[in-house]
Amino acid sequence: QVQLVESGGGLVQAGGSLRLSCAASGRTFSTYGMGWFRQAPGKEREFVAAISWRGGRTSYADFVKGRFTISRDNGKNTVYLQMNSLKPEDTAVYYCAAGQGFGGTEYDLKRYNYWGQGTQVTVSS
Repeated sequence: QVQLVESGGGLVQAGGSLRLSCAASGRTFSTYGMGWFRQAPGKEREFVAAISWRGGRTSYADFVKGRFTISRDNGKNTVYLQMNSLKPEDTAVYYCAAGQGFGGTEYDLKRYNYWGQGTQVTVSS
């Protein structure tokens, strides 16, 4: 069992930065791949970024490449999402999630077993 709690969301102007954190409980955190997803009002939840259980492999949605960076610290049971050059279209609730055995499908939310409650990110123009 893994419980996830996101933090770090807020209101920021376009071009600004935020760093989201996701704190995980459970001794098995380091065995899970982690992902960040987001959901804007009226839209489906979409993949943002993912990181392998050791942190050696990352993947990103095209719309955040070069702007967002996912990282993890297994000693602190925490995964991060550094978001730079934010745009108004990045406004959404951001969720972290944990899963195993992605096999190249880390973009598929059905591959994740555990989800946090989400943190709101609002980017003003």
